[in-house]
Amino acid sequence: MEKFGFSLHVDQKLFDADIAVNKAWAHALVEVGIYTEREKEQVCTAFESIQNDFHAGLLTFPADAEDIHSANERWLTQRCGDVGAKIHTGRSRNDQVVTDLRIYLRTQNQAMQNALEALQTALVDLSEQHIVTIFPGQTHLRQAQPISFAFYLLAFFYQLQRNRQRLREALTRCNKMPLGAGAIAGSGFPVDREKLAQILGFDAPTENSYDATADRDCVNEHLFICAQTMVHLSRLAEDFIIWSSEGFRFIEVDEAYATGSSMMPQKRNPDSLELIRGKSARVIGNLTTGLTLLKGIPTAYVRDLQEDKEPLFDSLEQTIAAVQILYGVIRSLIVYPDNMLNAIDPMLFATDVADYLVRKGVPFRHAHALVGLLVSTAERRGASLSTLPLDIYQQHSNLFEADVYQLFDPVSALKKREISGGTGEKSVTAQINHARILLED
Repeated sequence: MEKFGFSLHVDQKLFDADIAVNKAWAHALVEVGIYTEREKEQVCTAFESIQNDFHAGLLTFPADAEDIHSANERWLTQRCGDVGAKIHTGRSRNDQVVTDLRIYLRTQNQAMQNALEALQTALVDLSEQHIVTIFPGQTHLRQAQPISFAFYLLAFFYQLQRNRQRLREALTRCNKMPLGAGAIAGSGFPVDREKLAQILGFDAPTENSYDATADRDCVNEHLFICAQTMVHLSRLAEDFIIWSSEGFRFIEVDEAYATGSSMMPQKRNPDSLELIRGKSARVIGNLTTGLTLLKGIPTAYVRDLQEDKEPLFDSLEQTIAAVQILYGVIRSLIVYPDNMLNAIDPMLFATDVADYLVRKGVPFRHAHALVGLLVSTAERRGASLSTLPLDIYQQHSNLFEADVYQLFDPVSALKKREISGGTGEKSVTAQINHARILLED
């Protein structure tokens, strides 16, 4: 049973947070008459010594410690005797653990925000180099319309921006302090929870103790944000894996983020991207674990909640690492603009041909059908829209004139989409400027 309930190998990540909570609680115990000022100083000094020894690798976990919280209390009692044994007065492991967890989450939340911001900056920097680098935009993994490579990169920037917004919003909800909630009904000693919250950097104490000790909304919010972020990373990784293959050769992943084959000496496999894609499944699984863990338990604290930490810690670590790896991929990415431009199928301009007719008064549905017939004609002839003779165009509609061939210039196609949010050069430049403002904010 001791082995089954052991969690020290997982929750020792909460060590620094637990030290901070213990020191703050020692201050609170002075105000309710449990500690003298001198005893409080003795306890806080002991905790600082424990913290230094722990990080120096000088401590051995007590044999009877099942988690980091009991280990810290044992080490304190070893150094302070009965004074150390008073530290748990008026609190429960329930409110202690979840307070530690929220402090840890604050730190990891900010680390993830920082990693995302660095990746976003790398994306904007690369975008500025490729505002007029044109390549075939795809839907259904088929060529759709010509777009700029910067336009594509900025799409990913705004996905990451939503994730940063989610992190900031989640942090607001997470930054309420459960300490003092006790096991379920509140501490039996009149500790000043507002002052405790201030000491520990929380915005305020939690409003209801029954809710506070078993609430894991902030855990599942972060599990979701990690999963959502990894889905975004995985989709970009899939694009890059395809575009770096021999069939496309649009980009090349630097050797630092690729590995060779154990058998085939010519191979350079995009392992960094494949690992991101693979780890996204793991992080999605952690979200499922977190939600399933909560769905069948009663409202108050139960031991099941010990199992919240492993998926949370894993998701945060894997997601932050994946963001940092992709930052390196973007910073060192080699782009081949000529290959991108040469890959454009003239059939991509079919929508522009339909719009040409619309501008001359043809209803779009009629224009769409008519251009569809032109596409079929070109395919039967083994030609493309750009090489069909003008008389063929005019057989389908006498509205076609020689200027129809101007539609097949990729740069001209981009200029037609200067609408806000579009792929035109001015629009993309505006998006880059807006992205810079978001990063500064």
